[in-house]
Amino acid sequence: MFAEPGVARVFAALPRARAVGGVVRDTLAALPLADLDLATPDRPEAVTATLSAAGIRVIPTGLDHGTVTALAGDRPIEITTLRRDVATDGRHATVAFTEDWREDAARRDFTINAMSMEPDGTVHDWFGGREDLAAGRVRFVGDPARRLAEDHLRALRFFRFQARYGRSTPDAATLAAIAEAVPLLGRLSAERVWSELKRILAAADPVAAVELMARTGVLAAVLPEATDRSALAGLVRAGAPADPLLRLAALVPGETGALAARLKLSGAEAARLAAAHGPVPAPEEDEAALRRALADTPAAALLDRAWLAEARGAPGDWASLRARLAACPVPSFLLSGGDVVALGVPPGPAVGEALARVRAWWLAGGCVADRSACLARLAEVLGRG
Repeated sequence: MFAEPGVARVFAALPRARAVGGVVRDTLAALPLADLDLATPDRPEAVTATLSAAGIRVIPTGLDHGTVTALAGDRPIEITTLRRDVATDGRHATVAFTEDWREDAARRDFTINAMSMEPDGTVHDWFGGREDLAAGRVRFVGDPARRLAEDHLRALRFFRFQARYGRSTPDAATLAAIAEAVPLLGRLSAERVWSELKRILAAADPVAAVELMARTGVLAAVLPEATDRSALAGLVRAGAPADPLLRLAALVPGETGALAARLKLSGAEAARLAAAHGPVPAPEEDEAALRRALADTPAAALLDRAWLAEARGAPGDWASLRARLAACPVPSFLLSGGDVVALGVPPGPAVGEALARVRAWWLAGGCVADRSACLARLAEVLGRG
């Protein structure tokens, strides 16, 4: 990433800048890199002027917190002036600028996120983040209780990083601090909670982290509907995709409308979560049963239901059923109300009743009757045959 021409241009213009946060962590962990964030002792106005003089477009994306975004090449690069916290209220921080790299690192959440890296790969690590990363240890910078009081969301962020990087059991003091901070989670916005839950559930294997959430009381506080943690474990064992919505559906076996509203899920997310709960053909059923199911339910919902059935221990070859569902053409009922009206039925309830009778016949026959056959059956239903 550092060798990309656009990134190199930014570093050349800002020689005091360093990469910070996730890009340092994931570079050291040899993981795929996503966003690139930089920090610098230079003030935002100086950063803007310097980059503009170098022909790099700058967007003032967060000047109150010292952040601008440089558009160099295909990758937007966030650049933030070094900061220290002046005051925090658990959700927002008032900051002041500093030129002290250690002071900036000290305000970050976890040691693995508090490192910085120069373009030549030199790592600056004041709190043992590199050692913690190698050991699979997620540890707060400084006192866990103080870090949680500064930003309540860190209780959820802890489990996100534990799910992705943690390979050791957190120390008792950390878990105790998180448990004591549980009452503070009610102050978080639904959007922030769902954003972190999605990231936790998107980890390759979030089971251990979710179990820790349950032990500390965090899960009951933010997701009381999650009554089936064994189904989440079943999904992971079955090799299901690391899909947060599918995993949420596994955790929440009951009605999901109130949950979707509380977490402010998007319309598409809420619809998918609701559709994941419902009937699915048994693996041993024939192709006609699959066609009938596909005629009434989108294939994606049936695939979700098949994964959930397997996760909950229903017997059968669910992998084979999913393959058959994916390969089966979706049948389409080819009559409409206009066909009924064309045979002399005036618009009204009788039109829908006639169509429903023909469609029921079409379904019973395995959804294979073509339009001509359906028209013939309609004529019979209407007494015209």
